[in-house]
Amino acid sequence: MTLPAPKHLAVIGAGMAGIACARTLQQAGHKVQLFEKSRGVGGRMATRRSPFGSFDHGTQYFTQRDARFTQALATVPGLCKPWSANTVRVLDEHGRVTAAALPPRDSHWVPVPGMNELARQWAQPLHAQLNLQTRVTRLERDALDAKLWQLRTEEADGGQHVYSGFDGVLLALPSPQTRELLHSSGLAKAWVKRLDRVQVAPCWTLMLAFPQAMQPGMSALGPQWNAARSTHHRIAWLARESSKPGREQIERWTVQASAAWSQEHLEDDAQRVQGKLLKAFSEVTGIRAEPAHVDTQRWRYAQTTVPLGQSHLWDAKTGLGACGDWCLGHRVENAFVSGLELALAVA
Repeated sequence: MTLPAPKHLAVIGAGMAGIACARTLQQAGHKVQLFEKSRGVGGRMATRRSPFGSFDHGTQYFTQRDARFTQALATVPGLCKPWSANTVRVLDEHGRVTAAALPPRDSHWVPVPGMNELARQWAQPLHAQLNLQTRVTRLERDALDAKLWQLRTEEADGGQHVYSGFDGVLLALPSPQTRELLHSSGLAKAWVKRLDRVQVAPCWTLMLAFPQAMQPGMSALGPQWNAARSTHHRIAWLARESSKPGREQIERWTVQASAAWSQEHLEDDAQRVQGKLLKAFSEVTGIRAEPAHVDTQRWRYAQTTVPLGQSHLWDAKTGLGACGDWCLGHRVENAFVSGLELALAVA
């Protein structure tokens, strides 16, 4: 039996969906080039360093509901550890515990030493084909062969480049960026209309460190729980980062604002957001101490609220495809499955 010839494919976006897609295609024998506008891989599976330890300031944890995801995790044995966030609580507006949040089957898992480590390790075989700090600005047919594709890009220093000779282009971007790139390139009008119906909420994130809690005779500050969902109008989630396995022990908290509040204050100054969330954090946890370190992150596309409803988009005739957690939901597994199934459709 004659095997199909290897394809030359471009994957745009090196978050979980893009990495799952690219590594699967590479393992199938295809030539893959991966483009990412940021300085590193992982997307919202992100870790920010500070003088007091790290913060998982995007995705807080993941679950293992899909057997294919669990099988893929076995390729990096020992990297991911269970986080005993069975201590998760649901809080009312005043910070009072009202219920446990999640059933046992939704065990929380985190990579060590930070959330970005899983994406970083899975991307290592793609390193030679990875173009960081490279934003794709337009998709168009190859100037030398109309059956192929070329990408126009802009580098971090403002330099522009054209990459050509691709049999297919696969977008692993947030749905608004996927829609905009297709629309500005004059492509896949039917997809653009479908993407209009996908909804993704923003999120402001607050990061706090309290090294004074490590002084002799002092115990952990505030509540006894390590993570909580909250109905406070400003805050949706709180987590004690130092409770996660493999993390530094200095008391650190990550606080994620509610979708509604984040949307309302999306364009606010970071300092103003910081002050409002810090006040809400004190109200919910009872921690009144002054943090030694405060930082914020605005995620414009944080959590899918209305997904596409299928795992991916793929047009074999044109060689265009799209994937992302927004296809199925907002979980890490949704992104992985989306990227995997697009790659399988292409391969």
